[in-house]
Amino acid sequence: MEFLSEYGLFLAKVITVVISILVVIGSIVAAGAKGRKLVHKGHIEVKNLNEQFSTMTDLLKEAVLDKHDLKLEHKAEKKKLKEEEKAKKKADKKGEQQDYKKRVYVLDFDGDIKASAVESLKHEITAVLSMAETKDEIVVRLESGGGMVHSYGLASSQLARIKNAGIPLTITVDRVAASGGYMMACIADKLVAAPFAILGSIGVVAQVPNFHRLLKDNKIDFEMHTAGEFKRTLTMFGENTDKARHKFQEDMEDTHELFKEFVAEYRPKLDVANVATGEVWFGRRAISKDLVDELITSDEYLSAEAANADIYEVGYIEKKTLSEKMGMSLQQTIDAVMLKWWNRLQSSQYFR
Repeated sequence: MEFLSEYGLFLAKVITVVISILVVIGSIVAAGAKGRKLVHKGHIEVKNLNEQFSTMTDLLKEAVLDKHDLKLEHKAEKKKLKEEEKAKKKADKKGEQQDYKKRVYVLDFDGDIKASAVESLKHEITAVLSMAETKDEIVVRLESGGGMVHSYGLASSQLARIKNAGIPLTITVDRVAASGGYMMACIADKLVAAPFAILGSIGVVAQVPNFHRLLKDNKIDFEMHTAGEFKRTLTMFGENTDKARHKFQEDMEDTHELFKEFVAEYRPKLDVANVATGEVWFGRRAISKDLVDELITSDEYLSAEAANADIYEVGYIEKKTLSEKMGMSLQQTIDAVMLKWWNRLQSSQYFR
């Protein structure tokens, strides 16, 4: 009972602070939005990774090679550039078309539970598809442990746009692509991962705390009115029934079936029944189960591509308003408080 009292007091404090801050933020937003016209909040930024790789190599050469060898190296590079320029001018003069040099467009997706990065991803894909040709390639560096079904469904649909446009799609996973993250990853024409990256977890999970007995013991009534037998199944404050639990489980099973069908559609060689158990595998095990196609890190993959292609890193940079920055700071503060409280509970008698 002492634990429940502490929890209730803590929750009340947090809610009070959050509501107070939200009222202040709401006032700022309302004041800032008054009379303001709609403006574009972000822009696309492009970075040539070939130049970045070249700069790093040049810096290393200057540090390692002696003056004589460095001079010879510069001479060879100038000669190569001169020959390439000469060949280009010659081809232009004759009206000949030079061999097309492949372009590789690199996008990043760092997914949270709400797949918030999809807002940037959709702009990046729209920009790239306006330029990319079927001889090019789009590489998505993906990291996500999964999250909400509908959010990751939308993120997966954005990647499907690349497939529908006929542009080769490669997805690289250096750390983790599990659950909703793997839902996105499986769309790739080529899926590569680091040897110890985590992949899989083709499953569905839901957790719902229930405070009904606590409210009942403290003589607190809770009412919820719905229209439709299954408008609500399991609730946090009401008394849950076996019928509601059955319906909740039924919905989860249906979601799992949709997930399995989705993975099977994009990776037909994969034995979905064998891997759709909610388990995860490291890259070295995942490749034997056909969850990935190759074991290689993203930097190694792109370095190899740089030898024969122009590589461009594309990112959508969103300009945050003052109210949004304050909101982000608030969220970070709440997360820190909750983490501190959780760590305290883990070290207390209630979790021993």
